[in-house]
Amino acid sequence: MASDSLLGIRVFCRIVELKGFAAAARNLDLSPAMVSKHLMQLERRLGTRLLHRSSRYLSLTEAGAAYHSKAVLLLEELDKLEAQIRQATDTPRGMLRVTAPVWFANPSFTRLLAGYRARYPDVSLDLDLSGRIVNLVEEGFDLALRAARTPGESLVARTLGTVRFSFVAAPRLLRTAGTPQTLTELARLPFLLYALVLESEFSVHGPHGQETVSFQSSFRSTSDSLLHLAALEGMGYALLPDRLIAGDLAAGRLVSLLPDYPMPEIPLLGIYPNRKYLSSKVRSFLDFMLEAAAAG
Repeated sequence: MASDSLLGIRVFCRIVELKGFAAAARNLDLSPAMVSKHLMQLERRLGTRLLHRSSRYLSLTEAGAAYHSKAVLLLEELDKLEAQIRQATDTPRGMLRVTAPVWFANPSFTRLLAGYRARYPDVSLDLDLSGRIVNLVEEGFDLALRAARTPGESLVARTLGTVRFSFVAAPRLLRTAGTPQTLTELARLPFLLYALVLESEFSVHGPHGQETVSFQSSFRSTSDSLLHLAALEGMGYALLPDRLIAGDLAAGRLVSLLPDYPMPEIPLLGIYPNRKYLSSKVRSFLDFMLEAAAAG
């Protein structure tokens, strides 16, 4: 199969997968004009139209749907064959793009990165610690590190460990509202909800037996760094990762609440697109993180 023909098939499948020409162009590192050109060449070679398209509308024709279902299987088998051939000799190399929460900017994770680079010097690291939720496929990220219970639709994950969370509040809030001694008392204070890892209802077996409460969130966000700042301002109490708040607890800027209660531990997931074969750079990084966690 000629390389242009194969690229045309990949372009067509990526347009369908990402539901648009612009997204496919970004993903494949091509210009939108080149994406359109490859699709037109494929349609010309097949002698039929594969997509109905306008400025706002994109859908498969009957022929396009039939072709897509077979083309996806063809590309999967080809990728599988190439991966099998590479696995025996492939050395991790190239740019590894990783997205992770802001609290990964800490000395222990930096030491892990240094150790990984020492073992795999042909891999360059590009880390996004903005805390935003990215589209891995569309934005070209290889891996996401997240404290979450599920990876998300069309994504797969490996569990790399756990992240411990603690209830904390600023001294200024506690001076006016008092320091809660039970989960029920805590639930009466304004709650800063980290929407990615916690639902509004919380159940735990504490010193007073099994307690279940529904928190009334006064502020909700998917950004742990924003909730951290809100907690420091005394806007409410929050459930935050220990790695993010360690310095504030030591300096007295935040106070740990309910120290006698077991605190939640959320899985730390390495999340990547749903592909049968991982690239060697992603696999090596995940394995290295698991190795480091086992070593303590």
